Amino acid sequence: MQYNRILLKLSGEALMGNRQYGIDPQRLSEYAAEIKSVCDLGVEVAIVIGGGNIFRGVAGASKGMDRVQGDHMGMLATVINGLALQSALEDAGIQTRLQSAIKINEVAEPFIRRKAIRHLEKGRVVIFGGGTGNPYFTTDSAAVLRAIEIHADVILKGTRVDGIYTADPEKDKMATKFDYISFDEVLKKGLKVMDTTAFTLSQENQLPIIVFDMNTPGNLHKVVSGEKVGTKVNL
Repeated sequence: MQYNRILLKLSGEALMGNRQYGIDPQRLSEYAAEIKSVCDLGVEVAIVIGGGNIFRGVAGASKGMDRVQGDHMGMLATVINGLALQSALEDAGIQTRLQSAIKINEVAEPFIRRKAIRHLEKGRVVIFGGGTGNPYFTTDSAAVLRAIEIHADVILKGTRVDGIYTADPEKDKMATKFDYISFDEVLKKGLKVMDTTAFTLSQENQLPIIVFDMNTPGNLHKVVSGEKVGTKVNL
């Protein structure tokens, strides 16, 4: 395998499927099957998932809600998504642990770095919920932070687009895709891969990012196997 330990970043919106809100059980089962396919190869998998399908702190703040309160609501949304994904993975026969950056002992373990690494070494999928546990930080930042802490080989950002383009391919039909791009080029061209805090943290720690289409069956398996899928951001 190209990578032995990965951090998979999923957006909350990805769980909606074709719905306008909430969680699509069919999409959950599809993702569980994709994740199982790489677990069966012996790859250690950690996951960070967003909460945008339920609530976004920034959106609440834009409508007059206190930003800190809104972000705390968003953290709880990521735990809800984590529980849903955990259930789907366990239905697929994968041992899973949900760790939360905010204490909810009845439904999730508290995040303990050494414990998370031990779970991964035992072949369990670890889902990190609750973001970083702090307001004003996105789940992109949480994904990079957790990836660094557990010594992941790469961050795999699963999206509905098959990589990074010169412009938004859904709006600009002339946009061209990058197979490979450096961190510096992303910043110079003003391309949106992750929020600036997360992206800079990844660059400083020399942690590569691969952006790929998670909704195409088999793509996760291909990425982990080293096939050219999506766009790789590296030094």
